[in-house]
Amino acid sequence: MPKQKTHKGVSKRVKVTKSGQVKRYQGWKKHLATGKSKNRKRRLRKATLATKAEARRLLRLLCLR
Repeated sequence: MPKQKTHKGVSKRVKVTKSGQVKRYQGWKKHLATGKSKNRKRRLRKATLATKAEARRLLRLLCLR
């Protein structure tokens, strides 16, 4: 049986922490930024952890589960 291939798009956007959680960056910040507040744009710069359901899907795409 052939090996599973890693989804390269996900591997470029997501990191797995040492404890196994999935770290990702948030969307909604690249354009139409004038309508967003400074605080909102600052919060969107930071990385966040994926939810449990999202993490399962991402780990499957990374061939880690």
